[in-house]
Amino acid sequence: MTRETSSRNRAALAAVCLSSLMFGLEISSIPAILPTLEQVLSADFRQLQWIMNAYTIAMTACLMASGALADRFGRKRVFMAGIAVFGLSSLACGLAPDAPVLIAARFVQGAGGAAMLACQIAVLSHQFRDGRERSAAFSWWGIVFGTGLGFGPLVGGLTVAIASWEWVFLVHVALAVVTLLLAKAGVAESSDPHAVRIDLAGMVTLSLAVFSLVYLITRGEALRPGDPMGFAIAILGVASFLIFVAVEMTVARPMFDFRAFRVPHFSGALLGSAGMNFSFWPFVIYLPIYFQAVLGYDGVTAGFTLLGYTLPTLIAPPLGERLLLRHGPRLVIPFGLFTIGTGFLLMWMAANSGQAGWMTMLPGCIAAGTGLGLMNTPVTNTTTASVPVERAGMASGMDMSTRMISLAINIALMGFILLQGIRAHLGSASSAGPALDAVAATIAAGNLHAAENAGIARDAARQALVGGFGWVMLYAALCAWALSALSFTILARRRAVPAE
Repeated sequence: MTRETSSRNRAALAAVCLSSLMFGLEISSIPAILPTLEQVLSADFRQLQWIMNAYTIAMTACLMASGALADRFGRKRVFMAGIAVFGLSSLACGLAPDAPVLIAARFVQGAGGAAMLACQIAVLSHQFRDGRERSAAFSWWGIVFGTGLGFGPLVGGLTVAIASWEWVFLVHVALAVVTLLLAKAGVAESSDPHAVRIDLAGMVTLSLAVFSLVYLITRGEALRPGDPMGFAIAILGVASFLIFVAVEMTVARPMFDFRAFRVPHFSGALLGSAGMNFSFWPFVIYLPIYFQAVLGYDGVTAGFTLLGYTLPTLIAPPLGERLLLRHGPRLVIPFGLFTIGTGFLLMWMAANSGQAGWMTMLPGCIAAGTGLGLMNTPVTNTTTASVPVERAGMASGMDMSTRMISLAINIALMGFILLQGIRAHLGSASSAGPALDAVAATIAAGNLHAAENAGIARDAARQALVGGFGWVMLYAALCAWALSALSFTILARRRAVPAE
């Protein structure tokens, strides 16, 4: 490798890592500032939910389309366009005068994030071909990606304490400018030479199907008679998904190639992607509520305490890559998921011990974070290495779509399980009557003072919140263990057909 090539690769890696840092921060820093947004923007509970979910929904709906566009028109071009959109929408978020404008800007921000994310892995796969160099690049990407997600709550809390909530968004304007300059200097243009046509039908139908599914889950209401909007969206989602499957099974160069599932390493790794987002990552949004409402920590202290959960994700990726090189994905991916599940079991035991505190929660947090760190980059490395390099955009799009779809679904599912757990405990401890659901939602948001105003004793509200979190922790543990067993079974199979 020449000195010039090495310098370009370092600039490209820096651009990819900075874009992943911005992406992660905008997922995990927002929960820390929601109480502030509730006050300064006069946002109600549903608007606060949409401020959090608009980003994820847009990301999920646009991710596969972004990967397909990158394969056709060039990954560098789409990557830089995504960075520009992300930076401009971050400016709009920071200047938003009210909650509806912020929600709209967050949706655009999620679309820009999808374009960045869809290209990150394809860029790394194209520019880092050597095994050790590739592993080092993916390790750095995983560490920085984890830094954004892991330190987000702390960054959000400190930013509000030191400056104001607007700077949680405005800082990304400057980061986007630096990232654009690095990408222009370092990223080499690449595309799929066979992607001569855009899979427009696949892009539209998948985006509609995903948006419909996530919207229905996010609103948290069951379909019922007299709900024409809900039924219309459900029908649209089902019809779009069926059309999407039919289209992808018939077009010559699908953006979601179902034939890739015949490769055990690819399908087993995708189960790993799903497993992380059925357990670890959605819980990072709810864990600050536990630390603040149950343990009584302030926002900054809760952010520091959360490092026990997130720091291991930054330390373990290099070890995970070495295990991948030495033992292959069959060991590292199922073992990582199993360790995550064990961590959640330890957290559940600590939360229900009667002596819950950061010290008793720490072993479970460390175990879960270590399991995530061991498998995070090996999952991505395995999916992209399982297909030809010219289909890296498709593979990375499928990988990240699996991550974001499962994340969006499980943010909603964990919230639903938390609410049901709280409701079950309140039902036996109070007579809230028709207002029980509203009170449960208030407690789930960590607002125990408002629960007192609704006639629920503070200690009863706290115990109900502990019970709800117990349900969520058990759900995460069971999901991680089940997907660990399933991924181990699939990864143990011989490759059925070549990765064409």
